[in-house]
Amino acid sequence: MAYDVYQVLKKDFPGTLSHIPDPPEKLYVRGTLPPKGHKLLCVVGSRALSDYGKRVLTHFFSKLKGYPISIVSGLALGTDGLAHTLALQHGLHTIAVPGSGISDAALYPKTHAYLAQNILDAGGALLSEFPPEFRAQMWSFPKRNRIMAGMSDAVFMLEAGEKSGTLITARMSSEYNKELLTIPHPLFSEHGKGPHQFLRLGATIVTEAEHILEVLGLDHEQPELSVLMRPLEKKLYEALEEAQSLEQLILLLGLSREDLLSLLSGLELKGIITSHGGAYVRLRNPKT
Repeated sequence: MAYDVYQVLKKDFPGTLSHIPDPPEKLYVRGTLPPKGHKLLCVVGSRALSDYGKRVLTHFFSKLKGYPISIVSGLALGTDGLAHTLALQHGLHTIAVPGSGISDAALYPKTHAYLAQNILDAGGALLSEFPPEFRAQMWSFPKRNRIMAGMSDAVFMLEAGEKSGTLITARMSSEYNKELLTIPHPLFSEHGKGPHQFLRLGATIVTEAEHILEVLGLDHEQPELSVLMRPLEKKLYEALEEAQSLEQLILLLGLSREDLLSLLSGLELKGIITSHGGAYVRLRNPKT
């Protein structure tokens, strides 16, 4: 992964991280942090994600596309990996906060190196308070959990066993005065023990994606088209304020013909642009 690591100081921390009682001194970042105004939703859950959990998360994310939301999770197997993957599929910005440093050599888990690359390619970020070459330790995961909860506007706990590490993040959300969201589970489900415990303590029950939008203060009637597009797609979309030929776009954007055709095909499939008479134009009423 050929992305430089840079440091971010407290005044530039994402979300509300600088306001928690024990903020880090600095962050190490690869990629692009979310734009100002984005809502940050932390998604946590079991590494041994159940089929029920997969179905719920997949359903919810299909309804979140187009909104100014950045998905925060820990790059772990199970829930974290699915949250990042679904964010990418639906054009949502996503931030991975591993329990390790963010260099290629140290990044944990190794099985998600390709996912980390996809996050960076899509304009997302890898973020850690640990130096880039730091190797993950048992104690480093609870420390990173406070980063995820601390930066986010709300924490969504999908599922967790009675003694799951996910409960650490759920407790931190309360300590940091963040709203904790969770879903109901079948009565005898081991995956539901954590969510049911916190529902009794006052967590917000979520049964529709609209409930998440309400907590984040977003109008669920007005998704933003631009959030559906990756950085290069947005640049191309902006260039099509007036109809442009393929050759004109190559000159304007400085892209190869192959790369440009790939971007154009992607936007046409999304119903955002169309071609007519040898020129490409925006659609007035794009599908979202």
